[in-house]
Amino acid sequence: MADRNPNPDPALHGQIPVWNQETWLYEDIVVGERSRSIRRTISEGEVIAFGTLVMDLHPYVADDPFAVEEGMFGRRLVAGAQVFSYGLGLFAHNNVNSFSYGYDRLRFIRPVFIGDTIYGIRTILRKEPKYPDLGLMVCSYEIFKHTGELALYCEHLQTVKYRDAASARVAVT
Repeated sequence: MADRNPNPDPALHGQIPVWNQETWLYEDIVVGERSRSIRRTISEGEVIAFGTLVMDLHPYVADDPFAVEEGMFGRRLVAGAQVFSYGLGLFAHNNVNSFSYGYDRLRFIRPVFIGDTIYGIRTILRKEPKYPDLGLMVCSYEIFKHTGELALYCEHLQTVKYRDAASARVAVT
């Protein structure tokens, strides 16, 4: 029986819930709520692949002799854009009711090096009505090195569908 397919009818696959899909709405957001991500170590191969993909071949990122002999840190860095991408990716969700609106206050606080492990803390800072069918949520992302040093800070703005648009707008006004 091990070779029997328990889901043989593709027409029924749509009835199975999507793994890791979230459906929270504006009214479910709790200002002040915090969450911590899993950790992730950044390898040299990933740094080279990312740098090649986005054409960031700065000597601090891609030139080991330069970084060691002439650079101010004595070793190669992970590009800030990669730290930003990975850091936020640690919090990626599949909420079908929220949409990225942009990022504010992006700051690269401390360098991240090849082999560093990072993790993040997300804090919901505020929420407010924005559009007839969508509210705005702002949360901070603090990306830390495994030693606890803050490496990156930014604020993510997201629009989020209301459960009840009339009540959501009236409650805040």
